[in-house]
Amino acid sequence: MRWLRCYRMGPIWKALLVFVLIAFAGQLLGVIFNKSWMQTERPHSLYYLPSENSQGESLGSCQPSIHIMFLKTHKTASSTVLNLLYRFGEERGLKFALPMGYQFGYPLPFIALRVKGYRGSHLAEFDIMGNHMRFNKPEVEKVMPADTFYFSILRDPVALAESSYAYYKNVAPAFRRVKGLGEFADNPYKYYDPRLRNNHYAHNLMWFDFGLDHTSNFSFALVKRGVAAVRQNFKLILISEYFDQSMVLLRHALCWPLDAVVSFSLNARQQMPRGRSGWVGKAAAPAPLALTDKQRSKLREWNALDWHLYQAFNLTFWQEVERFGRSRMESEVALLRTKREVLTRICLRDGGRLVEASRIRDKTIRPFQSGLVKILGYELQSGLDNATWEACLRMIRPEIQYKDLLDLRQFPRAQQPPAAGGLPVKRESSVLRTEDHGGKRLVEKDWDGTILFRNLTLGQVDSKVRLR
Repeated sequence: MRWLRCYRMGPIWKALLVFVLIAFAGQLLGVIFNKSWMQTERPHSLYYLPSENSQGESLGSCQPSIHIMFLKTHKTASSTVLNLLYRFGEERGLKFALPMGYQFGYPLPFIALRVKGYRGSHLAEFDIMGNHMRFNKPEVEKVMPADTFYFSILRDPVALAESSYAYYKNVAPAFRRVKGLGEFADNPYKYYDPRLRNNHYAHNLMWFDFGLDHTSNFSFALVKRGVAAVRQNFKLILISEYFDQSMVLLRHALCWPLDAVVSFSLNARQQMPRGRSGWVGKAAAPAPLALTDKQRSKLREWNALDWHLYQAFNLTFWQEVERFGRSRMESEVALLRTKREVLTRICLRDGGRLVEASRIRDKTIRPFQSGLVKILGYELQSGLDNATWEACLRMIRPEIQYKDLLDLRQFPRAQQPPAAGGLPVKRESSVLRTEDHGGKRLVEKDWDGTILFRNLTLGQVDSKVRLR
């Protein structure tokens, strides 16, 4: 106003100028307010991610594959792959071929009658199959459509043996008889008996999962036939050690957006010290998983069928990468990793640091524990909006709880009436209920009745219960 008095202006011009100044000030405050609000909310939603080139290279006019069979091999990062299949199917309302319990009668060869809701060859339409099984193609074909895309994943047999020993130490008799994996590697024939139940976890486990005879004497002719059978049955074999490159190849094979194959590592085990024992006062003792170079070589020889299977498809994998284009692959891998980093900051506490199950406050997302080492999980950020919280939860929900949730939604009539304070508990012949510390638990049994593992009841798998 003082500035206005310095100039000789008519009352109409003065009023007009004041109006313009007030309007400009209002717009400026509005911009500041809106910018501040956007900066506050942006980190909490998945939908604020940059959209420019966010899905990588265009996939053209292809249609996303929705009929998918994933052979979930053991200890190969397959739980992470299954999670993205669960997410994709759940978000699109697809129908899953689910087991009665948590695996399809494993370690017996798969039969179609193991699928919940199966009523005869192709009488019920299923879209996605991915739980543990011993592969049996003719029986799978009774369940899945003719245009199903088959794929699986392999891992270096030495790394797989380490993980298998840590996880199945108390299940496989061959592992129970030794103090450490190195002792087993020195003379596996001393401890391994193929007639004993669950010893398949200790010898050519991937070969076994593919439905092949893992106890056969090694020969190059046998390897050639086995590799040919896998090539005939599966359109793509991923490699665990090159997981991100595998996801790029998978998403192009399925015509999926890049977001569909972005994931967090699930079912990861706590790394045990390699030079020390986990027991206080025995620092000089070898760790259960410690291996010398010679012992690692012996494990490859012991698992020769797995080793040659892995080598064959590792070579094929890199041939696929070359056809895809190295620079093209590097570009998409970089974008995938950037997306994972952004989602880590949005979704996970402490920068995505893995957490011991007992320290995860939300009991519904605690991973199942087995064997020598602790299986780790994640905690979600607080303050997420509902849509973001649900999307983040899907990415970290453990396999067992996710299967239970899908089962509950797909077969609501198969449930008991709700118990007080919880969701219904399924009545299935492969699962029994026991009491532990006043809370109900599920006990998973093998095909012959042997208890394999225990898990929290469905009453704790309520996706709408949140920690704030």
